[in-house]
Amino acid sequence: MESESIVYGCIRDWPSADPLELRERRESNRQVLEALPRGGDWPFIGREMFSFEQRDDAGLYQTQVIHFGASYRAVEYEWTLWIRRFEALLRKLYWTQAVVHLETELNGSHTFRWETAAGTHAPGTHPLKMRCAWEREGGVLG
Repeated sequence: MESESIVYGCIRDWPSADPLELRERRESNRQVLEALPRGGDWPFIGREMFSFEQRDDAGLYQTQVIHFGASYRAVEYEWTLWIRRFEALLRKLYWTQAVVHLETELNGSHTFRWETAAGTHAPGTHPLKMRCAWEREGGVLG
C-alpha cells in the first residue's frame, strides 16, 4: 500500500472599509472556485476540497478565509505539478496570504507560504513568491 499524504491550508483575502469592494472580491473568488473541475475529474485540485463562508453573519467578519484539504496517495512524488496548479488558481483569486501544509508519512511535514511584493494580490497582478519550511518531529529544519 502506498503512503498517504494530507494537504490542507487556507487562502486569506484582506479587509476593506468599502463593503461593495469586499462583496465584489468575495463573489469573484467564489466564481473562480466554483469553476474548478470536480475532484473525480481532476486528480489534484478540485472544487470539493475548498470551502468558505459568504455571509457576513457566519464566520466572515472582515476577512474572507478560503480553507481547503484533501487526502492523496503519495502526492509528494507529483508535488511540482500540484504546486503549479495551485499557483495557477492563486493567480485568479484575490488574496493576501496563502498557506499549504503537506504532511507525508515518509518525508515529514512541509509548510508552504505565498505572498506578493505588494502585500495583496488581484487576479493577473504581481508575481507570486513562495517560501517552504520542512518540519520534522521535535523541530523545524529550514
